[in-house]
Amino acid sequence: MIQSKPIIECVPNFSEGRDKGVIRQITDVIEQVEGVKLLDVDPGEATNRTVVTFVGEPDAVVEAAFQSVKKAGELIDMRQHHGAHPRMGATDVLPLVPVSDITLEECAALARKLAERIANELAIPCYCYEAAAFTPERKNLAVCREGEYEALPDKLSVKEKAPDYGARPFDEGVARTGCTAVGARDFLIAVNFNLNTTSTRRANAIAFDVREKGRPQRQGNPIIGKPVLDADGQPVMIPGTLKATKAIGWYIQEYGIAQVSMNITDINQTPLHVAFDEVCRCAHNRGLRVTGTEIVGLVPERTLLEAGRYFLAKQHRSAGIPKQDILTIAIKSMGLDDLKPFIPQEKVVEYLLEADQQKNRLVDLTVKEFAHETARESPAPGGGSVSAYMGAMGAALGTMVANLSSHKPGWDERWEEFARYAEQGMAIQEELLHLVDEDTEAFNRIMAAFGMPKGNEEEKRLRSAAIQEATLFAAQVPLQTMKVAMRVFPLCRAMVEKGNPNSVSDAGVGTLAARAAVLGAGMNVKINASSLKDKAKAAELIAEADRLIAQANSLEEEIRVMVDQVINK
Repeated sequence: MIQSKPIIECVPNFSEGRDKGVIRQITDVIEQVEGVKLLDVDPGEATNRTVVTFVGEPDAVVEAAFQSVKKAGELIDMRQHHGAHPRMGATDVLPLVPVSDITLEECAALARKLAERIANELAIPCYCYEAAAFTPERKNLAVCREGEYEALPDKLSVKEKAPDYGARPFDEGVARTGCTAVGARDFLIAVNFNLNTTSTRRANAIAFDVREKGRPQRQGNPIIGKPVLDADGQPVMIPGTLKATKAIGWYIQEYGIAQVSMNITDINQTPLHVAFDEVCRCAHNRGLRVTGTEIVGLVPERTLLEAGRYFLAKQHRSAGIPKQDILTIAIKSMGLDDLKPFIPQEKVVEYLLEADQQKNRLVDLTVKEFAHETARESPAPGGGSVSAYMGAMGAALGTMVANLSSHKPGWDERWEEFARYAEQGMAIQEELLHLVDEDTEAFNRIMAAFGMPKGNEEEKRLRSAAIQEATLFAAQVPLQTMKVAMRVFPLCRAMVEKGNPNSVSDAGVGTLAARAAVLGAGMNVKINASSLKDKAKAAELIAEADRLIAQANSLEEEIRVMVDQVINK
């Protein structure tokens, strides 16, 4: 399986929103960290506060966060700070947010280590909040920031209120930098649901129906009746239907419509598509209709993919289709393009990061461009990349038959069965497409190793070791291609046996492509393994390649016979 790289987001709030020079110096140190992409800088003059958003792999983001705290501590003097927003430090809050392939608990562990480093190396005391909190009370940011900057002299002298890291009596250093709250929280989605009304009151009613807090219980008339109070004199609330949501209704003059404006604070408890369907239901109950959805800011890829798969399942359609097709279903189902075009490359966190990291990929070429690039005198892409691509095409053909079978008239009760095969095929295809570029990268590593200096014995030793390491990698990549391509055979066999008989030849061609992928990749394993000095390792790689080649030949022959039998019926 392809191992995706974990991605996290960091959203620090700095106590400076007016001096663009200071803000720029802070964001500069963030952008200087390799592997980090700065997504947004949002200064506020009245609040005298700037919210910055950047993403990347965990180590890079944590380093950028540390450097930004350091720079803010050097430039911002909290003794001179005044603004409308609550604050207690030059870097006031510093949350880490899981985006993909990393858990909230892992982000919490990173946040605690970051807080400890900030306290130890920068002498800035830190509280840990939300998922990183050491006590239940400190999960609430307001508890950590109680009394704001002005309360720090007293809080630092009381053990129960002291920071989690870097606690010490209030001194000149703390007076300048204040304290920072470092935490971890789930990805927050800000979303507005468009209504076919101009009534703020109606929009508010829907918001109260769905938001977790709900609405006050009232005596008599549910709208204007006197609120019911509990024993402590607090209003008794009737909870809404959606957990981890906050919502209000408002009128947007720019669009001429009312909206239900919602923050989803935990997309695991309430995914976007669940919120959409529930707002639609409550709007319908009140004689209204949701005409579309507006996402404010950014959204993780998985949110849209989950939505697309959800709506496809409601249609009894296969989700074993390319990602962009699933995204299109999500966009159209929720009306994300109702008010203006929804461009995933500009709204999805992962795609913004990939824009800088995935340039000049072979898989982004057209079929014609790929063929021309292969034909040129450059040795890469070569047989390994082409083998991986042939395997991907084999998987694509098996997937196509599964999708055609899932949608075949009269086979409606079997749609889930074939949808599962299609999803398996798409996963195989994605892995093999990744290996197209991985194989070329393996060749490039060898060339880079041969280009290393060899002016003295130490340089020669390092160069030789690098060549051997790169050569081993160049043998392991096509071996992985062989292993993944082998998974095409059971897919195509199942489609020959169970799938739409009118497409049996397509499954047969998929089998031939898979065999070509295995045999072609096997040649690349052998030619690279033959250059290894570790002959035992070379023999091991070649033996495994031969075993897979024999299996591929046998499976291809079996399936070809089955295809002929179906065709000749």
